[in-house]
Amino acid sequence: MAMATSMQSLLASPISGLNNRSKLTQMVVPSGFTPRLARNARLRVRCMAEQKDKMASSPNQEDKPEPTPMPTPSPKPKVNSTSFGDVFAFSGPAPERINGRLAMIGFVAAMAVEVSKGSDVFTQISDGGIQWFLGTSVLLSVASLIPLFKGVSAESKSNGLMTSDAELWNGRFAMLGLVALALTEYVKGGALV
Repeated sequence: MAMATSMQSLLASPISGLNNRSKLTQMVVPSGFTPRLARNARLRVRCMAEQKDKMASSPNQEDKPEPTPMPTPSPKPKVNSTSFGDVFAFSGPAPERINGRLAMIGFVAAMAVEVSKGSDVFTQISDGGIQWFLGTSVLLSVASLIPLFKGVSAESKSNGLMTSDAELWNGRFAMLGLVALALTEYVKGGALV
């Protein structure tokens, strides 16, 4: 309020030249005038909820039944899309899960053959490993896709120790393990064991 008064007096001063008030207005209402409320003026604030309660409790009013609130609908369960594009999307359920499962089988198989025969990964692939790889890939991919195309998610079947998150992390570590095994054997020039 004081700021507005000082701005009015500054703008209305003869020095500023911004005086657009008439001489009559300047004589009747001075520039420093601030209206004040009378001391007996009171401001009442009433809550509408209290008035409704009083009206409802008074015996003069007719008893009207209150409308019953509509029940909120229960949330619909998340439906998994079964279209080919959604299942194989980059963030879809199939790519990382299938690659992780194949990597887990591949890492264990590569280490087992390396320990038993002493041959590295590249020798295993060249000695007939391609057929085993393709057969295993097709079998595991089809076995992984059938539930996904039926709308069943891996998260709905996971409980206890064997969770879907544990499977994803094990698959990620198996993918890293296969790459590290192949790279180590390439740098070393032979089998790891």
